[in-house]
Parts: sequence; structure tokens; C-alpha cells
Amino acid sequence: MLDRFIYGEVERISPEAPIPVLHVRRETAMLGGAGNVVRNLVALGVNCHFLSAVGDDHAGRELAGLIGGQDGVEPTIVAEAERQTTIKMRFLAASQQLLRVDHETSAPLSETGRERIRMTASALLGEVGAITLSDYGKGVLTPPLVRALIEAAVAANKPVLVDPKGSDYSIYRGATIITPNRKELLEATHMPVGNSEQIVAAARHLIATCGFAHVLVTRSQDGMTLVSATGAIHHLPAEARDVFDVSGAGDTVVAVMAAAVAAGAPVVDAARLANAAAGIVVGKVGTAVVTTDELVAALERAEIAADEAKLVSLDGALARVERWRRRGLRIGFTNGCFDLLHPGHISLLSQARAACDRLVVGLNSDASVRRLKGASRPVQHQVARATVLGSLSTVDLVTIFDEDTPERVIKMLHPDVLVKGADYTLDQVVGADLVRGWGGTVVLAELTPGHSTTATIARMAK
Repeated sequence: MLDRFIYGEVERISPEAPIPVLHVRRETAMLGGAGNVVRNLVALGVNCHFLSAVGDDHAGRELAGLIGGQDGVEPTIVAEAERQTTIKMRFLAASQQLLRVDHETSAPLSETGRERIRMTASALLGEVGAITLSDYGKGVLTPPLVRALIEAAVAANKPVLVDPKGSDYSIYRGATIITPNRKELLEATHMPVGNSEQIVAAARHLIATCGFAHVLVTRSQDGMTLVSATGAIHHLPAEARDVFDVSGAGDTVVAVMAAAVAAGAPVVDAARLANAAAGIVVGKVGTAVVTTDELVAALERAEIAADEAKLVSLDGALARVERWRRRGLRIGFTNGCFDLLHPGHISLLSQARAACDRLVVGLNSDASVRRLKGASRPVQHQVARATVLGSLSTVDLVTIFDEDTPERVIKMLHPDVLVKGADYTLDQVVGADLVRGWGGTVVLAELTPGHSTTATIARMAK
């Protein structure tokens, strides 16, 4: 499709009718439809073969020129005299769309045209990492051609991604990943899609009836939901901060998914990348694209934001520690009740942080403290104690455990450094044998004399 944008200013209402008068300032044209998927792939540095059709007209030749100007793209464009090239004209003023005018045909591609696309695609399967069917319902991806392409890809063990159209998804049977939006999911299943549970149920229905391996449902302001044939479900929250234009966001999603899957990424990681990319592109005006640099920056911002939350569950701690390890950071661990934080605690934590790059603190839960210290303890509940610990620059992460000892936490986090106070001997430190067994070190921190929570409470009682 040819996306044409007409930009101008509106300063008055027409005397002929109650409509705005657009004073045109400039016009631009760019690849739309499946061509916008190509633009997104090029922006990500991905090479691709592009197979499509246009009319044998001026707009078709303009599109062929735009495709030919894309780096890393090998196009096969079928031009047919009886077709009209699809053109979408958008009229904008002050970044707002006033009107869209469409010129298009949805007549099926000729048998000769379909066969050329089928044969070309089949010949290229050995060179590619994935095949994407970007269906706009304009007559190119007819059911017989879709079936032939999917069968050929499956036989070549290549993943197939589909951005679907229409209500009959059986024509995409056997595809690896399908990416409907909420409205399209409703039309395809005739099932309610008002909440997460209903979306999951509808997606599972598609998997059961059409044999898809994964269904990625784009949910606008609610993010995305990935449902897999294995039973796995992933709800991905929306990443966008400001939404200016959602046109073309679906193209960005399928492009990023295809690029990631073709590169060998797990589907859930591909979905996370696509979700982040969608959050970027809806903040732009028009059928925009996302670059690699923008995507990397967004992921880094998300990681920084996630790292700002210091109190996390054990699962959250595992995920954070894994990210740190991928960056080559040395992980330290210490634990305790930390009830009424005092200078001795501060000294211990400072020494612990000096021995590693990131320090995780295991905090005894209230129930655990009561078992260890008696019914009158703790003085502060666990969230309050965790909040105080998290305010310290020496502490990077706090996770609460309910057992009497942190042995299970240590086994799961697998720290490189285990720190405990020098009032313990090495054989008394829980987890010391584990840490030393996998090549880590145990540090016995010097104690600051004269400080004890129990002694402080006793003085207060007097």
C-alpha cells in the first residue's frame, strides 16, 4: 500500500459546509501495509525478501521505487494491469488526522500472480529464518496461496508468523504464531474478550481449532497476552507513555516478532521485544518505525525502572540476579532480622557491599523472627524493615524468607559472595558449604562493638 500524508493548517471553517479548510503545507509518501513491515525490519537491520502485488499504475511504480530504495530488501513485486494500487491518504493538521481517503481493490490476485509468489517463496525458504504473512485482505494472500506457503514452510521447518485478516482463521492452520488484536480475536472466535481470562480462553480456542503454536493478542492500552499450545500464559503490560497514533503498530509488532524468532529467540522474549517496540511506535505520528537504538534504549530504561524497586519476591530476585549476571556482575548475599537498624548493621552491610557488585539481603519474615527471638519481636513489621533496608545505597535488593534459615534462598540465588558477622565461625554460617562448593567466597565482616537490637530494646524497657 502507498501511505500518503498531507500536512497543513486549519485556520477557518469552509463557507460551503461546516467543515475545516486545510491549507496544505507539504505532502509525503511512504510504504504502507506489508511495506510498513519491511520498513520496520530494515530499521532493525534485518535483511528480507519481500513478495507482494501492486497495480500497473503510477502509484504501483512509486511503491516499487520506494521498495527498491530499502537497504537489505530483495523485492518480488507482481504488477497487474487490472488491479488498482491501494492508496491511503491521510489529511493532518496539528498532528491530528482530519480525514482518511482510501483507493483500493480487494479482488483476488490472478492465478499467474499467485503462482509466481508461491514458487518464489518456496525457492527462498532455505535462505530465511522465518516467513511472515501480513494479510490485509486485499486479494494477495488468498486461502489456497496461504495454505501452500504454510505447508512449504512447515516442511522446511521454518516458523510462520501471521498478521491475520477476516474471521476465518482456519486458512492459517498450522502457523507458528498469529497476532490478532482484541477486535480481530472477537471476530474470529465470536467469544467474549473483555478481560484477561476471556482473552486467554478465546486464544486457546484458536490454538485447539487451528493448530497454532502461539497466539499473541495485542490489547492496545492493556498491553499484550501471549498464549501458547504448551499451556503457558504471559500477560505483558503496555509500555507506552504517550499515545499519539496507533496506525502501523501491528506492523511493528509482527516485524519485531519475526526478526527475533528468525534470530532464534524464544517466543516469549520475542513478544517482550515486540511489546516494547509497540510502546515506542504509538508515541510517534503516522506509520512510523522503531530503530534498534530506540528499542535498546527502551529496554535499558525498563530495566533501570525495574531495578529501582528493591523489595521483591524470591522469583523477582532470581530474575534480577540473572540480569546482573548477564552483565558480568558479582552477586553478594547476607541475611538477618534487621529489627531496629543500628550502626552495627550499617557497618556489616557496607562491608558486604564492598565485597561484591550487587548485594542481596535476605530478610527474616515476622513469623520467622518470632520463632527466633520470641513473641515480643519484631518491633517493626517486615515491610517496614525491608523499606528501611531498601533506602540504603549499600543494599541493592531485599527479599523476605519465611524459614528459620536462608539456606533455600542461598541455593536458589547462587551468590558469589556470602557475608556474615565475625561473631559466627565459618562452620556456623548457614550456606557457607554451598557457596564454597560452587567456587564462591565467604566473608566474615568485622563487628562494630556496643550495638545490639536486643540490648537497645532492654534499655528502652528500663
